[in-house]
Formats: sequence, structure tokens, C-alpha cells
Amino acid sequence: MKVLHTIADLRAALPGPQACAFVPTMGNLHDGHLALVRQAKGHGLPVVASIFVNRLQFAPHEDFDRYPRTLQRDAELLQGAGCDFVFAPDEREMYPQPQTFKVHPDPALADILEGHFRPGFFVGVATVVMKLFTIVQPKVAVFGKKDYQQLMVIRRMVDQFALPIVIDGGETRRSDQGLALSSRNGYLSAAELSEALALSQTLKQLAAGYRANPGALASLEAEASRQLAARGWAPDYLTVRRRHDLQPPTAADAKAPLVVLGAAKLGTTRLIDNLEF
Repeated sequence: MKVLHTIADLRAALPGPQACAFVPTMGNLHDGHLALVRQAKGHGLPVVASIFVNRLQFAPHEDFDRYPRTLQRDAELLQGAGCDFVFAPDEREMYPQPQTFKVHPDPALADILEGHFRPGFFVGVATVVMKLFTIVQPKVAVFGKKDYQQLMVIRRMVDQFALPIVIDGGETRRSDQGLALSSRNGYLSAAELSEALALSQTLKQLAAGYRANPGALASLEAEASRQLAARGWAPDYLTVRRRHDLQPPTAADAKAPLVVLGAAKLGTTRLIDNLEF
């Protein structure tokens, strides 16, 4: 496995355009990331994983400066997962000048849910992913379903720009107890790690409640938030949405493919999760 730090070195190492599978990450890897690498290997192509903490998707009050940078450990994990190339640029390589040209996703998809509570987040995500796609020129890119709205934004971007890239969604990896794996889980205390299971459990209850009584969605969502808040959480949203556009389901959607999504802060750590149903 090669670890490369410049665009020129990466392009020189790759066999050509549309000749690799790509897994973009911000590092501080866990088994969820490694599962995406293994999924990418299944496409029969060399696998490139990027490690870059993207300043553009962090608001000024968020955790950009304290986000863990663990390149040596990450590279060892990626090698064990069968990765072929690690692209680990610094900020000067990715943004040698201010990134004034940016990708602005459709507000109907990107300014709701995460985009509502983190204004500008998906502009930062779409911009860096578009730039990485231009650099790596993959045939396939693998993104985890844990960041469900992000996956939908990237799929829409690829479709609207007619990019010749297949977007492959990877299932959320969970601990034995059911907690969605996340780099931010490392911020949690032992007691908070145990309590963090309440988010996925609440989402399951909300999904079951909707299937039993779809006409009561608003009250079910409000009750789910109330229950989580009573446990000491600060919920941003707990909601049922249509999978294809993340809009609220109508009466005609009661048996359609849906997803329940949630975001809430536990202590000082903000966690997200979702469940397709």
C-alpha cells in the first residue's frame, strides 16, 4: 500500500481514469470505514482511500481543531483492510488558494435536517467531494448509509452533473450493543457510551409507531423527542422521511420505503443515526 500526499503523486500512481474504487474519509477510522474499504474491494478495482479533515464543512463553533488526526494508525488499519492507495493531502495541497468556487446542493434536499442545524455543511461536503472526484477520477465511490443525507446529496450531485461514477452505499456498522460506529463516539465517556444506545432505540420505536399509526406522525415525532430529552439529551430532530427525497411522507406513502433519522447532543457530543424501514 502506498501513502501519497500530493495530487501529482496520486495521479502518477493510479492506472488511469475510472480505474479505481474510492472511499473518502476524514480519518480517525473505525470498523465502519474499513467495511467500506472491503466493500470497495468487491468491485475488483484498486482501492483509494482519502484522509482529509475538510475545514469547509465545519462551522466556526464546531470541532475542526480537536477532530483527531491519526494518520499512522489509520494507514495501518487501511492496509489490513486491503486498501491499495491512501491519499492524505494537507490543506495547502487541497486548497492552495481560497476555495471560492463551491458546489451548492439543491436546498430542498440539503437545507433540511442536518443542513438546517448545520448551515453550509453540505456546501462544504459537496465541494470537497467534487474536488476529490476530480482528483481521483474513480469508477466507483463508496459512502456509508450512517450519513444518510450526505449519501443522498452525493447521489443527486453525481446524477445532475452526469459524473461517470457509481455511488455504492454501505450499511451502517454497529457495535454488539447496537450503537452506530462513529469517529465522534471517542468523545463519549463510559456512561455516555452506554446511554448513546437510546438514540437508535428511540428511532426504532418511532418507526414502529409510524407503521402502526401513520396518521399520528407529528405527535409520534414530538413524543420521541420528549422521551429523549427526558433522558438528558438535546434533540435536534427525530423524524420519519421518504427515502428518495427525505421529504415527510404523505398518506399515500404509509407503506413506501421510508427512513427514520435522528440527531441529538449527548453531553457535548452530537450523534446521528438512521434506520430504513
